[in-house]
Amino acid sequence: MATAFLWVKALHIVFVSSWFAALFYLPRILVNLAMVEPHSTAERERLLLMGRKLSRFGAGLMALALVLGLVLWLGYGVGAGQGWMHAKLLLVVLAVAYHHVCARLLRGFADGRNVRSHRWYRVFNEMSVLLFLAITVLVVVKPF
Repeated sequence: MATAFLWVKALHIVFVSSWFAALFYLPRILVNLAMVEPHSTAERERLLLMGRKLSRFGAGLMALALVLGLVLWLGYGVGAGQGWMHAKLLLVVLAVAYHHVCARLLRGFADGRNVRSHRWYRVFNEMSVLLFLAITVLVVVKPF
């Protein structure tokens, strides 16, 4: 039983880290899309293709991370009834929402509906770092 727990935990860490790697880069693609000159169709299409592929790949990683996290929480009781886990779950919900917002913003670029500047996307880009930092601190430090 302990061996299975360690495998689930290790895979959860791998998939969470991989998902967040996608969340670190996907908004960066949005920054680059916001900076594309109007006449640069090839660059725009290449960035849109990269963004769509990364968004789909990240969604798969997210699903695996969530399933393994649920196994740890509900199957092994990790963090059950503890305050840090409740805070972490809230931040995970925000991370899932962030991923969906990234996908929606990408679709907006594809449909020609972007109204935000590259500076806005640069600030938006930092949200994934803050989420990852806060989740990591909650899991490792367990402050409450």
